[in-house]
Amino acid sequence: MLLDDLVQTSVAVAATSSRRAKIEAIANLLRRAEPAEVPAAVAFLSGELRQRQIGIGYAALRDIAGGSWPGEGTATRPDTSVQADPVQAGPGQAGPGQAGPGQAGPGQAGPGQAGPGQAGPGQAGPGQAVDAFAVQAGTVQAGAAGVPDGTSPPPALTLTEVDEAFARIGAAAGVGSQAERRRLLAALYRGANDAERSFLTRLLAGDLRQGALEGVMVEAIAAAADVPAGEVRRAHMLGGSLLAVASAALAMGPSPTADDGAGPAAETITPDAALRALRSFRLRVGRPLQPMLAGSADNVQAAFERVCPAAVEWKIDGIRVQVHKDGGDVAVFTRTLDDITARVPEVVTAVAALPARSVVLDGEIIALGADGRPRPFQVTAGRAGNRSDVARLAAEVPLTAFFFDLLHLDGADLVDTPGAQRYAHLAATIPSDLVIPRIVTDTATEATGFFDDAIARGHEGVLVKSLGAPYAAGRRGPGWIKVKPRHTLDLVVIAAEWGHGRRRGRLSNLHLAARDPATGGHVMLGKTFKGLTDETLTWQTERLLELANPPGSSGPAGNADWVVRVRPELVVEIAFDGVQSSPRYPGGLALRFARVIRYRPDKRGADADTIDTVRQIAGAAGVRAPIKATDRSNLRRDWPS
Repeated sequence: MLLDDLVQTSVAVAATSSRRAKIEAIANLLRRAEPAEVPAAVAFLSGELRQRQIGIGYAALRDIAGGSWPGEGTATRPDTSVQADPVQAGPGQAGPGQAGPGQAGPGQAGPGQAGPGQAGPGQAGPGQAVDAFAVQAGTVQAGAAGVPDGTSPPPALTLTEVDEAFARIGAAAGVGSQAERRRLLAALYRGANDAERSFLTRLLAGDLRQGALEGVMVEAIAAAADVPAGEVRRAHMLGGSLLAVASAALAMGPSPTADDGAGPAAETITPDAALRALRSFRLRVGRPLQPMLAGSADNVQAAFERVCPAAVEWKIDGIRVQVHKDGGDVAVFTRTLDDITARVPEVVTAVAALPARSVVLDGEIIALGADGRPRPFQVTAGRAGNRSDVARLAAEVPLTAFFFDLLHLDGADLVDTPGAQRYAHLAATIPSDLVIPRIVTDTATEATGFFDDAIARGHEGVLVKSLGAPYAAGRRGPGWIKVKPRHTLDLVVIAAEWGHGRRRGRLSNLHLAARDPATGGHVMLGKTFKGLTDETLTWQTERLLELANPPGSSGPAGNADWVVRVRPELVVEIAFDGVQSSPRYPGGLALRFARVIRYRPDKRGADADTIDTVRQIAGAAGVRAPIKATDRSNLRRDWPS
């Protein structure tokens, strides 16, 4: 299969908002793929590499492909989204899709400015030749490192060749490995056409954004194999790797049709064989499962309206882990199924001491202070992510494990067992200090008191769990509901990035900042594209274009075509889960999991929250800005009046 076939499928998937159309487009491609090509096809269309990481960073990618890069200088993107409330228009101001007095309406340009779908002087409009990231960052520009000027060969690269090239790049090690990786990547780009280069760049940059989420891919695999999606979902739950499940489901068998005399009989996917292969997946100690995920509710009362009676547990801000013990062997896996056993010796020691012969535990690990309160998340993440001098770090920053579920015990799989029974087995199997604190209640009042106590102890919130729910691995099922206090700030938008995929032609990723009373400027705290409805996207694009800096001025990333700088007049209410230290921003702080709640047209830029407020929130959580984050050169004080 040619890479071009997959690229065209990716384009078709990104171009439609129909879930059914996305599924069918991917399924059609998978039906045509050879068995050996299926893992790479599934990985690439999921926006991933089979090799996970191959040592190519933004700098190398930029040098070889040219252009500007989304995510440069950004905080970690959130993995959840919350739909925004419809934008409410204040008195005398424009709401979504409406033009206020003296303002441009939908599809119209404000005085001297470009309206949606039009290019302002010196700028490229969405959908035109210089379009946001899809062309500027994605397409190899003439003269980019290793790529001859004007080169765009006809499609020739195969999926297997690209996958093998990634494997060779990832395998480069030792002295000169960085240069060798760049050389191999440049060679790959030379053999690709413009559309393929664009796809490869977005794939390697982790910015494919075509709307083919895991749920869509599961259904596409099922459609290609002609089996129920539930069979694929369960195999994925037990097998861990969607690539392995896809390979099993789409293995070829002899065609039931007769040979037409033109050669060997064609091969086809047989549903019966696919079902047998999928049902062969079993929980295997030592092979991680996809973790069960939780839905969310605004408060405990709302959660109890959905689940009651319920177990209520602490929700701690740690690293999700799954720990497998098989005799004397212990393995620790993260939420993304990465093996971190060697990095967490204290967890290994604790589980190795259990009397059970074989167990699979689900829980979290966290760094606690001497007072028993949780340390900032970055401390835990840094400790769990560090591969060197582990013994010293384990002594300086010990990790504590809290387990809340038991999926296997001494040969018996428990994933289909009701939650209350799984917890009873858990409590009887491991010491009480390894078990997450929890209560069982049928009143929201008692649960709210438990929630308040968890918050007072410095934890994130609580999980409300159904007593009868099975372990729905890999799914955000209705049986678990997380409740966290919602922090909000009123911030100003200082820039926005053109979207791509379904958001192409609209300003999407917002650059958020707090006021700095000491300087009169603004301190950037991060970016978000979460919580934006289609209506809000349309309205904010029009409004931000009205507030844009004079055409031709470069944005924070130095690329006026991709980033649109705006006067800091538009106030937006932002919800976030916490504040973390970040040397990437001049204030040294960044918001975690930021999402848009609503715009505040009733507020002026001067009414936005200050960086002092953000520092107070960070300080209460024990977060301190890095000492080196004192450069105020990026503070925004130079706006035209």
